[in-house]
Amino acid sequence: MPEKKTRSKAAKKNVGICYLVGAGPGDPGLMTLRGRECIELADVVVYDYLSNVDFLKWARPDAEKIYVGKKSKDHTLPQGGINQLLIDKAREGKIVTRLKGGDPLVFGRGGEEAQELVAAKVPFEIVPGISSSIAGPAYAGIPVTHRAHNTQLTIFTGHEDPTKAESTIDYEQIAKAPGTKVMLMGVERLRIITGKLQEHGLDPKTPMALVRWATTGQQQTVTGTVKTIADVVEKAGFKAPAVAVIGGVVGLRKELNWFENRPLFGKRVVVTRTRSQVGGLSRELRDLGADVLEMPTIRIQSSEGAELRAFAEMVKDSHRYEWIIFTSPNAVDYYFEMYDKLFTDIRSIGGARIAAIGPGTVQRLKAHRLEADLVPETAVAESLADAFETQIGSLENLTMFWPRADGAREVLAERLIDAAVLLDEGIAYCTVPETDDPTGAVARFREEGADVITFTSSSTVDCFFEMGLELPKGIKIASIGPITSDAVRKHGHKVDIEAKPHDIPGLVAAVRKICGA
Repeated sequence: MPEKKTRSKAAKKNVGICYLVGAGPGDPGLMTLRGRECIELADVVVYDYLSNVDFLKWARPDAEKIYVGKKSKDHTLPQGGINQLLIDKAREGKIVTRLKGGDPLVFGRGGEEAQELVAAKVPFEIVPGISSSIAGPAYAGIPVTHRAHNTQLTIFTGHEDPTKAESTIDYEQIAKAPGTKVMLMGVERLRIITGKLQEHGLDPKTPMALVRWATTGQQQTVTGTVKTIADVVEKAGFKAPAVAVIGGVVGLRKELNWFENRPLFGKRVVVTRTRSQVGGLSRELRDLGADVLEMPTIRIQSSEGAELRAFAEMVKDSHRYEWIIFTSPNAVDYYFEMYDKLFTDIRSIGGARIAAIGPGTVQRLKAHRLEADLVPETAVAESLADAFETQIGSLENLTMFWPRADGAREVLAERLIDAAVLLDEGIAYCTVPETDDPTGAVARFREEGADVITFTSSSTVDCFFEMGLELPKGIKIASIGPITSDAVRKHGHKVDIEAKPHDIPGLVAAVRKICGA
């Protein structure tokens, strides 16, 4: 790949490369493919206040992650320090990805950072991003251009360099410019700015809207006129970051407000799955408009030492078993991770028949071109044991291999052994508490709470409560199935709704139901 060549050539000179990446307006789906590639390549990710921290999950586990966020009067690191940081890390021969909210060159100071890199002879690449100047209004149902309303778009900043002696914003020119006007970064000075625009001839009755945290589940929109908007913002307690839109196109919001009409908009939902598995559930909830807090409570990792060696031997002998049992998607993943190290042909699995619990497990098997021969109606171990006895009949002396998690419930093994099955249990993986909080979701949960918390396994339940987190008053608990629900009750809490069927789509449907959506 070209990136690897770039790194190799740079490494010889002990100079890496810096990618100045537009992180878009906030919605993870609006990050460009090239932007994601740069995050995945990075040795160091330098991110700011307006770049969605969820992007950090795309970074390598060993990548260094450095927050350099800047709010008004609250700078983690001054711009000069950020410039030097990028230079220093690249001079160490590292790939540095600098994430900047929106587009790096639209009032993002990306041009200044690029100039510093040029002066330091550090290779760089600019990766454009979707600017909030167009995305924010679009997600509020406001097209910045429309043939029936305007043929010109003016974009300006409401926040200038504080070291300037005088403002360089020509309010007279902006006021008289036809068409739509979009202002970035001006909430704190809104009353002053709208006052100056009116002083220079802008009609006070001109429609105006502000969109806060646009494209995310936290999005808020307020509307008014140039004359009234400052009062509206003050009354609503509306804060930065926000983009402002001025012009007749604001009136189209009543007709085109698509995002804020989604069924879960305004609801905050906690997802506790592992960091590697959180994506699917989060994506479905976000597509419904929810403000998703990804707060993984567990981490899945491969078994080690003697357990791993024993598991490998069982995988190697797969063709000797009459049945292989998969009770979770994780078991499928870790089985085939080992299988692919040992074999190059799926036919090496031999004639073993496949038993699986749950639709998620069945789907994961299909990804490996395998169909399950036995799937119980209910996704619990007891149902699989029942299915074996009712559909197979006598289990005496049948050879079975169960790749499982360390600490998995013993009920299935006990039932099969009691039925005289020759059962081999291989510890494929283990579940450990997740201790990292790179996105700040745990802190945000403590401060802001949530409407619904979802649990996808008994492990996520146990580890959540081990974290010592208090459930805020009024929060609803949604469980993926009966075993998970039992775990919630053991911790002294009521399950408000249980998924049916016991899978991710069922859990999403349960969240919708409990939210009245």
